[in-house]
Formats: sequence, C-alpha cells, structure tokens
Amino acid sequence: MTRRFALAAAVAATALLLPISAAPQDGDAETYRQLNLFGDVFERVRADYVEEVSDKDLIEAAITGMLASLDPHSSYLNEDSFADMEVQTKGEFGGLGIEVTMEEGVIKVVSPIDDTPAARAGIQPGDLITYLDGQAVLGLSLTDAVDKMRGPVDSKIVLTILRGDKPAFDVTLIRDVIRIQSVRGKLEGEVGYLRITSFNEQTQPGLESAIKKLKDEAKDKLVGYVLDLRNNPGGLLVQAVSVSDSFLDRGEIVSTRGRRADEGQRLDAKPGDLADGLPMVVLINGGSASASEIVAGALQDHHRALLLGTKSFGKGSVQTILPIPGHGAIRLTTARYYTPSGRSIQATGIVPDIIVEQAHVEKVAGGERQTEADLPGALVGEDTGTTPTIPTTPPAQPEGGGGADANPAPVVPVVAEEDYQLARALDLLNGLALFRAQGAN
Repeated sequence: MTRRFALAAAVAATALLLPISAAPQDGDAETYRQLNLFGDVFERVRADYVEEVSDKDLIEAAITGMLASLDPHSSYLNEDSFADMEVQTKGEFGGLGIEVTMEEGVIKVVSPIDDTPAARAGIQPGDLITYLDGQAVLGLSLTDAVDKMRGPVDSKIVLTILRGDKPAFDVTLIRDVIRIQSVRGKLEGEVGYLRITSFNEQTQPGLESAIKKLKDEAKDKLVGYVLDLRNNPGGLLVQAVSVSDSFLDRGEIVSTRGRRADEGQRLDAKPGDLADGLPMVVLINGGSASASEIVAGALQDHHRALLLGTKSFGKGSVQTILPIPGHGAIRLTTARYYTPSGRSIQATGIVPDIIVEQAHVEKVAGGERQTEADLPGALVGEDTGTTPTIPTTPPAQPEGGGGADANPAPVVPVVAEEDYQLARALDLLNGLALFRAQGAN
C-alpha cells in the first residue's frame, strides 16, 4: 500500500470516530471530499516542496492551523508545550529557585526565591551564571538554560558564578520542589494589600497564607483590603472560583454555557469570608483577563467589593485541555463565562465602578495664596480657644499604642507616586474607615 493510500485509510479511520449517526448524513460526502483534498495537498507538499519536511512537522502544522482558525485561544500543544503548560498550571517544579534573565550571552540572577536551594546557597541578585555542569551558557537561549536548571527533585547541578570582580567559583545545588508564588501581600498603613499575578494550583493556599500574615501583622487593626488583579492573565477556573469564594458567603460565583444546553454549569459560594466582611477594593485594568474577570465580576455583582481602574480585557471563554496520548494535547474553546447577574464577559470585559486611569501625579509649584486674614480691613476672628494647629509632623504615639481617642483616624501610608490607582484605592478604604469611625461616636 502506498503512503498516500495509508494516509487516506488513516483519515477514514479517524472519521469513523466522529459522533455521527448510523445512517449516512447529507454532509458526509462533502466531509470525505474535503478530507481527500487534505490528503492530496499533503502528498503534493511532501513530494514537491523545495526542501524535505518531515511528516510529523506537516501534520502538526496542519492541526495548529485548523485550531488557530477557530479563535485566538484554541491551539495545539505538542509534547513539550503540553509539559510546560502543566508546570505553569501546577505552579511547582523541580528546580533551583532563581528568577533569571539573559544579559550579554550569560544568565543574570534577578533574585533568588526565599527558602529555595539558590537562596540557601547564597546566590545573590546580579550574579552571572556562565556554566551549567561545565557547559558554557554562551550560545544557549534563556529557555534552553532554564530547562537545564530545572530537573528531578534531589538531582545535583553545578553552577559557575561570576560575582563582581571576584574570580569565578562553582556552587553545587540540589534541586528541590519550587512553588511559583502567585500571591503577595503587604500592609499599606492599616489596609491589607493582596496582589495575585496568576491563577495556578498554589493561588488559594497562597491567598490564605497572605491574609493570615496580614492579620497577624496588623493586630486586628485592618480597615479593609485591596485585591490587585491588574495585568493578571488568568489561569485555572477552579482557582478563580476558590478565590471568589474566599470573600463571599453565598450565591453564584460564575456560570458556563457551552454548545449544548445540558453542558451548562453553575458554581456557587460556600459560607465563610476570609476578609471578615471588611470593605474591599479590587484593582483591574486592560491586562486583567479570564479568571481575573471571573473574580472581579463575582465580587462586583454581589456588591462585595468596589472595582477601581480601567475596563478589563474581555476574555470570557472557557478552554478545555484535551490530552492526546503520545502527541501532547489540544486546547479547545468549549464554553463562555457569565457573571452572577448573567453578564457575558466575552469581548465586553468588566467595567469598574470607579474608572481611574493610571497616571503620574506631580505637585504644581506655586506661591503662597492670600487668605481672608491678609485682606485690608478684614474683621478680626474670635478667639474661642479651639483654633486648630496643623502639625508638620505626625504626633508621637505613646508606647504600646492606644491613647485617649477611642476611634483614631486610620494611618495613611506613603504610596509610590507611580501607582496612582493603588493610591486612590487606599484613599477610598481609609475614607470609608474614617466615616465609620465618626459614625460610631
């Protein structure tokens, strides 16, 4: 049997696996005609193209083109791409724990990750890695170099390091399980700031850990939370649902609707709010997509948080990973997302409650302005003994905290000038806290 007939037989066998009824359908003849066309083109390219191309490359290219023609998010993943995707979604891998970049042909350490082999071995930011197990890094791509540094847990690797003016030296590291930190938290005055960079299997545990740490540091003085989802491209649906559930006591989080009505799914929240009902502001922008939009939409529809920033990306479609044994997998769009109020995210995005563009604020130079007291013949003000004085520095706090004021105003943190949106979110939460404190008097 010639290769062409073998290919046609394989195509026919594949066609038999399609979900068609026993009786011939009207479109079957056209389907087989188009499959024959594919076989003809494949054979012509294989025989006559100016350079020899492997059958594997041609088939993969054809599948890639077929899926890419459907929408921007359906794609073919060969074995290597599928493995990389699994690493990203799992959020952990065997490695050294260093963030790196490529500089002048060698690897430059951006930062070692805390409590990893690299950090424990004393690897420092700015170190240059010139050899990996005796093989020169020069000539390798960053991807190739990273692949060589990753490997089975408990396996060894020798890095040759250049540090400043010191002679090159070797460091032997033993690979360990490295977890991608997708959640970071810090205190901004009395506001808990939570940044989620992606949604992988480590996101929910990371969120719970970050909130606990913030509560411990604030000593029960938190006035609210900022959840920063800006430039978060999304990730796992189950993690987006879990993060939303962390701040909701009840109700729908998201629903999905596919091609067939019986394939719809609705996911609901369970009782419990990690933020203890404190006010929340969620930051979004044009880089917030997919899973980020699910979280933002759920918290907005349930009036659990105010959204601040700019409109989100608008990726409201569900991709299902369908493994193909021995050949990687296909990522296929199978449904659309809908927020609890029934809004479709697709191509519309989430519009924040308060639209704030990112901006850089500069103080306008100007002279002293005249006041009423400067005007000729102005009436003299009455001295009631209550004229406030405006301190130039914050008043000192007694040791141990506390004081005569039962409802002190929240501490306003100094925020980096370049993050105008975060500054406005903190202003909003501190204003709400001040309003509540005044209402309690």
